[in-house]
Amino acid sequence: MLIERHRATLDKALEAIRTREYWSPYPEHPKAYGDGETGKAAFDALLHARLDLDQPGTDGWTGGEVSPYGIELGVEYPHPDPDILLPAMRAGIPAWRDAGPELRAAVCLEILARINARTNEFAHAVMHTSGQAFMMAFQAGGPHAQDRGLEAVAYAYAEQVRMPGSAQWVKPQGKRDPLSLRKEFKPVPRGVALVIGCNTFPTWNGYPGFFASLATGNAVLVKPHPRAVLPLALTVQAAREVLTEAGFDPNLVALAAERPGEGLAKSLAVRPEIRIIDYTGSTAFGDWLEANARQAQVFTEKAGVNTVVIDSTDDYRGLLSNLSFSLSLYSGQMCTTPQNLLIPRDGIATDAGHKSYDEVVADLSSAVSGLLGDDARANGLLGALVNPDVRSRLEAASSLGEVALASRTVPNPDFPDAVVRTPVIVKLDGAKPDDEAAYMAECFGPVSFAVAMDSAQAAVDLLRRTVREKGAMTVGAYTTSPEVERLVEEACLEESAQLSLNLTGGVYVNQTAAFSDLHGSGGNPAANAALCDGAFVASRFRVIEVRRPSSASPSGTAS
Repeated sequence: MLIERHRATLDKALEAIRTREYWSPYPEHPKAYGDGETGKAAFDALLHARLDLDQPGTDGWTGGEVSPYGIELGVEYPHPDPDILLPAMRAGIPAWRDAGPELRAAVCLEILARINARTNEFAHAVMHTSGQAFMMAFQAGGPHAQDRGLEAVAYAYAEQVRMPGSAQWVKPQGKRDPLSLRKEFKPVPRGVALVIGCNTFPTWNGYPGFFASLATGNAVLVKPHPRAVLPLALTVQAAREVLTEAGFDPNLVALAAERPGEGLAKSLAVRPEIRIIDYTGSTAFGDWLEANARQAQVFTEKAGVNTVVIDSTDDYRGLLSNLSFSLSLYSGQMCTTPQNLLIPRDGIATDAGHKSYDEVVADLSSAVSGLLGDDARANGLLGALVNPDVRSRLEAASSLGEVALASRTVPNPDFPDAVVRTPVIVKLDGAKPDDEAAYMAECFGPVSFAVAMDSAQAAVDLLRRTVREKGAMTVGAYTTSPEVERLVEEACLEESAQLSLNLTGGVYVNQTAAFSDLHGSGGNPAANAALCDGAFVASRFRVIEVRRPSSASPSGTAS
């Protein structure tokens, strides 16, 4: 039975979300998954072929993905007719609802187990749709994404069983017989959930909503980003196989791949069958969804301007090492990558002596250059630019201010057509109104601004205004001053931003750990929900009560 097979994993996940300790059932090193050749061969077998999911309402085939590393994937996917597919998806919901939270959780864990067994295959799929370097695609697109899916299942299960399934209600009536009711409480889904995938982290960002909705009894329609279809199509394939084997309708999970320029997400989002939407992407479309998909519960993760306040440090070398890695990882193409580095124009106190603003910026630039000086190492950290828009922003950044660190092209011998570029760091002045337009807008990609500030207080004030007006997924700060630490923490508490203080070792501001860290807060414009927590799953279902008269003994137990 699936429940017995996965009960121990579910129990451990429930314990981990309660304690917030480190835990993962999925190894994050490739050696745990064999030599990798089988996964690479499985990926290669997908190329230039049709991925038939045997789902209803297929009215044609579409594809066209081109890897950021320069190869054409050539995979074709079923294109849906929503008028046929959506009713078929809804037909399977009653039996899935009646299965109950425990069996649904077990089915979801079996799906994750099947995906985990194919981690090497998924890693290549993520790499060649997102531009991540292989190791990052393996970890973030594989076990770390699977962790987030399991985390969502654990929260979904916990929220659904918070209320008892039944109760005997007895109200004494004095000399008269007591009033007695038998009450049943059943979690019921909202309907069909729509997952709108992103280009950069299709599985890591997609799995929380996918599994939270499925585990709470909803059907899930996956609409991938047109440049990153394959990882989510493979996810749908695995889910449909497990649902079938478990005796449920496979159409509880389906794929909605779109034709070029079709805008399928917009038309699907406002259909009455769609009751939940999970979206990661641009602020403009996220705002549109929140304003127009009024029939649905909408969860969005949008753009933000992530900020680091650099006031002082007792580990200057560690600060430079940590920040240089944070700025470089995946070419800054993460929603958590720092953009604005707020540095007092009079400099900072460090364990290596006082450092002027210019020295801090120069030393950080040297740290980035040193980290990425070897081309092989640079390719392993940077990956490839995911799309031409990122390259355009990178190339335009040098005109915004004085360039402290110029970007350079890194050749990739394995993929000559890949666009690999190192980060650029640009100096700006926080006191100059002309510079504000640059640092107050998200510049997604390997672009950072070293913003000279009049004081630590001015830096905190700008941090507060940035989070309030533009949103932020992460905030960092370096300080040895208890007062500055208090000011930064208070700003983040009041503006709802996740804060990392004085990171100088192997944990980075742009990384979050499943079962422990919260991704986003839901309290600033960058995201309207934290991923994952109880609130993220609780509104995906409702508890419906059915009550009936019953006889009871005077003691209040059923007779």
